[in-house]
Amino acid sequence: MSIQTSRHVSAGTRPLPTHTPSKFHDVLALGTSTMPWSPALLTAIDIAARWHGNVSGCYVPGCLRELRALDEDPTVLSLLSDTGHEEIAEADAFQTYAKNHGVLHAAWMVTRTAIAPTLRKLGAWHDLAVLERGMVDETRIFDVLGEAMLGSRIPCLVLPPDWNKPVSFKRIVVAWNGSFESTRALRSALPLLQLADEVSLINGHIREPAPAQLSVAQPDPVVYLMHHGIAAKPHYINASADEAGEALLNRVRTEAADLLVMGGYGHSRIRERVLGGATRHVMAYADIPVFMQH
Repeated sequence: MSIQTSRHVSAGTRPLPTHTPSKFHDVLALGTSTMPWSPALLTAIDIAARWHGNVSGCYVPGCLRELRALDEDPTVLSLLSDTGHEEIAEADAFQTYAKNHGVLHAAWMVTRTAIAPTLRKLGAWHDLAVLERGMVDETRIFDVLGEAMLGSRIPCLVLPPDWNKPVSFKRIVVAWNGSFESTRALRSALPLLQLADEVSLINGHIREPAPAQLSVAQPDPVVYLMHHGIAAKPHYINASADEAGEALLNRVRTEAADLLVMGGYGHSRIRERVLGGATRHVMAYADIPVFMQH
């Protein structure tokens, strides 16, 4: 796999300020198949190789993919997912394949626990995680993958189901509404945004702080991106909270975007996590990769 080399679009004749390119040095992938390698593993290798970085491939056995963190029985599941000597051959094959494609160092592992604790523990050591939305049944997307992303807080690149081609970063749409989550996602995505030919900043309804909260002025996101060598075109959408996800995906299709960057919204309830409406809609219906961070 290869990712197209791209260039920056200047704002008219005004040169962009000099900047130090960002990078993802350590990339994690949660994979669902080996030899052939699943889309998340191939994409993670591709991204890590761009910066001659490191990649960690983690195979998630099928018996563990539908489990929420609170559902598991570690003893039983460990026995069910024991693949024995196959792991050695897979590790050698993965490391060889990754290094042949430009990765500096490759590691291979097989998890013995659910997706959420796996992503939380391994994610703390990585700059980016690549996931496949189709690794869980569509009825469990929010309970399993949503819980994993909200709990780990690592930037995640989520591939749509049946993804079978290289991820392109030529045209990127960034959803930003002034919230902490959307700002973190924008900043975390800088390495990919600096690869793009076109970046569109979709400015939705700005979330105002509660009266009791101390408000502080934020940088202008367009100016911030310009300081990092990215010329973003601002656009505005006016949609209710219930319609925000659909309006965002409609804009993504209009822009013919290759990637959507957005914050992952959610809050805790008793023994469960609940995703916000826009996050749920995008996770359920996006047909392009989504870069998301809580």
